Amino acid sequence: MTKKDNIIREKILKGLDLTYLKLIKHSKDRNLTLVVSHDGKIIHMSAKDL
Repeated sequence: MTKKDNIIREKILKGLDLTYLKLIKHSKDRNLTLVVSHDGKIIHMSAKDL
């Protein structure tokens, strides 16, 4: 990978982290249930539990 590729990769990862944090905050504010996969099983959990 080139230096330019690493810079783009870092920007994408930073954007994904920010999106994740916004999703959790939004879900907590609205008291929503999140559906996640854990060890191949689908789990429903309250956002407040995170």
